Amino acid sequence: MDGADRREFLEFDRVQKSYDQENLVVRNFDLSVAEGEFVTLLGPSGSGKSTVLMMLAGFESLTSGDIRIQGQSIARMAPYRRDIGMVFQNYALFPHMTIAENLAYPLKLRKMSGAALKAKVQEYLDLVELGGFGNRRPAQLSGGQRQRVALARALIFEPRLVLMDEPLGALDKKLREQMQFEITRLHKQLGFTVIYVTHDQTEALTMSNRIAVFNAGVVQQCDAPDVLYESPKNGFVADFIGENNFLPGELVGLDGGSAMVRISSGETLRCRRADAERVGMRCNVSVRPEKLFFDSPAQSCENRFHARFTTQLYVGDFIRYFVELPDGTPVVIKLLNDSAAPSFTEGEEVTLIAAPQDCSAFEPTDPIPEE
Repeated sequence: MDGADRREFLEFDRVQKSYDQENLVVRNFDLSVAEGEFVTLLGPSGSGKSTVLMMLAGFESLTSGDIRIQGQSIARMAPYRRDIGMVFQNYALFPHMTIAENLAYPLKLRKMSGAALKAKVQEYLDLVELGGFGNRRPAQLSGGQRQRVALARALIFEPRLVLMDEPLGALDKKLREQMQFEITRLHKQLGFTVIYVTHDQTEALTMSNRIAVFNAGVVQQCDAPDVLYESPKNGFVADFIGENNFLPGELVGLDGGSAMVRISSGETLRCRRADAERVGMRCNVSVRPEKLFFDSPAQSCENRFHARFTTQLYVGDFIRYFVELPDGTPVVIKLLNDSAAPSFTEGEEVTLIAAPQDCSAFEPTDPIPEE
């Protein structure tokens, strides 16, 4: 899918939103989406992602900018004319209607009736594997079943675009994972375009073609999940996507795309340059727990540094090791639980290694607030 295809389907053009005409909750938002793409808006609470979704749905007005679908501006179009399906966290099903009647509702609004309507309702009940549940009411279904009904109702009139606002937030972990699979399956099977909002980074990584990471109303990076995880552009993205260690240090040299950072233990590490650009500046070296290893005679690696072992945590298929740098900075190492897993005593000095391509030098950022 090239950029031209994306612009032809859905385009946000310098969209901004302010509720008080002073503070922007969304700033200069640009995004092009290809037909059939699954794009997730990801970020902490209050970052602006849901506001973007509400502007796209027509429930919030734009302060400035434009939104176009297939080249047509929808900024001033009534919500019901946008041909958009929506799935909410609270299901939004009509409790007094049966499941079949809930699915029939959007079809009746579009003047479908008779045998065609009944056949369509049954088709979508079967599609979400609830074929025998048409005569039940929402209160008689489990949370996962109700969310599948909500999904079927959003899809049954075959909208060109489906919006999902934290649709799995009310489900427990097992049901969330099941519904992630269901939504992904239906997306691949039916080919509809999805704009999905969540603050759950694992959910975003699992389901999306691309992820736009929000912070304070600004998109920090929009890329494929593997690019976001392996090559974050700044410390906020590195911290928000997956787990990361941040080792404080000083930028002491630059060499093309590489940065040399002296960390608190005294060693100098070669890193991906990222957004650290000025020799002498304070910066953080980020390295993910699964990319850190304990040194051994069989391994050779340019980046080595010393730390003190504190404890370890058994988590079934892997072990989490906790160590500290001399300045007290905590560091986590995540290794498979197998016969090669080492053991240490509390206070023992250890040497860690990390490949230069797995380390990134970032400007320091404020910690992400807890949800």
